[in-house]
Amino acid sequence: MQVPSSDDMLARFLALHPRKIDLSLGRMCELLAKLDHPERRLPPVIHVAGTNGKGSTVALLRAMLEAGGRRVHVYTSPHLVRFHERIRLAAQGAGQLVDEATLIDAFARCEAVNAGAPITVFEITTAAALLLFSEIPADVLLLEVGLGGRFDATNVIDHPLAAVITPVSMDHPDYLGTTIAEIAAVKAGIIKAGSPAIVAQQSEEAMRSIEREARRLVVSPCVAERDFFVRAENGRMIFEDARGLLDLPLPRLAGRHQIENAGLAIATLRQVDPTLPVSAYEQGLLHADWPARLQSLARGTLVDRAPKGAEIWLDGAHNEAGGRVLAAAMGDFEERRTRPLVIICGSLSTKDTAAFLRNFAGLAQEVLAVPVHGEHGGRTAQEVAALAQAAGLASAACESVEQALDYLAARDWPVAPRVLITGSLYLAGEVLAANGTPPA
Repeated sequence: MQVPSSDDMLARFLALHPRKIDLSLGRMCELLAKLDHPERRLPPVIHVAGTNGKGSTVALLRAMLEAGGRRVHVYTSPHLVRFHERIRLAAQGAGQLVDEATLIDAFARCEAVNAGAPITVFEITTAAALLLFSEIPADVLLLEVGLGGRFDATNVIDHPLAAVITPVSMDHPDYLGTTIAEIAAVKAGIIKAGSPAIVAQQSEEAMRSIEREARRLVVSPCVAERDFFVRAENGRMIFEDARGLLDLPLPRLAGRHQIENAGLAIATLRQVDPTLPVSAYEQGLLHADWPARLQSLARGTLVDRAPKGAEIWLDGAHNEAGGRVLAAAMGDFEERRTRPLVIICGSLSTKDTAAFLRNFAGLAQEVLAVPVHGEHGGRTAQEVAALAQAAGLASAACESVEQALDYLAARDWPVAPRVLITGSLYLAGEVLAANGTPPA
């Protein structure tokens, strides 16, 4: 009898999906009870919610903790190329992505006890991840929220080591709310009584919602630009809190926003792991890696198709706030070295693509629109091109990223361009797969 692959099992899970998604923890709690509550046997959990910067903050936390000798489990979503990217299992020195046999075994155990009951794919796969995290020793589990916070499948941890909230902005209004205040209230649902909360700098309305929830739980949050400060200065990163000042290297992760993410990670670890040496922060900043977040593509099948000498950047940003920080990074790059900026953009129909692209008006020379393939509700290239024009950008529709790069390569460039491929994490995954450089 042929053993099913993890992809086969994921397809089976999709068939169990409830007819209507109701954000609640009922199905998740029932499944975890049938698994004998793995969520109660986890290593200490740092729970991370927010709209933008969750994954980068988790990557920085992992790099710093591992540099300090800690064994770290990691749970993130979505994946870029393979589901296995979501589950990183701790090992001495550095963790490893879950292997196929281990993943299939965890899926099979969850499928058996679920016994065909309605459940979302994210719920049953999160249960499988928690099962593995409960069985393999680690010092810390970094747990990233999938959607929202309060009713997310990850929010089954009663006493986390810390709750971390990255910047909150508009995203998923169909599920989380139509105002920043409503969305922030949902994100703040990961805060728990008796556990510290560390919060990135927020808009006033987001901070009011977060602080209201913290007061209800008698938690005094540690807040950026009030309780800790971070800035770039003379090519270094300066972090300061009540314990003192740290003079550190700039993050390896590109973009000024990564300085803020790094500050949030350091503030968290200063709260929960005070014996972590400064050298761990230094090494973590220098070695943190997070694919498709201002990732420089220097080699690969797609890179070979680009104009000679071109810079190729890949970023999965897809909402207005993400576009704002991405445009700021492109502006910084332009100040350091002038190049024409061309954006290759694909987007999902659920995203405000025009608002995302408006950030690049006056900065990008043009947008080459491409489709996002697969069953993700992607916009057509023609739709993205029209939205780019509405945002004040010259645009053209292409059938694929490959065609867009060929189109650019056929031109005569006095100065090789800076090419930014962006608009969707699903597109970023397609690019990494086609380029032959998937996450490891």
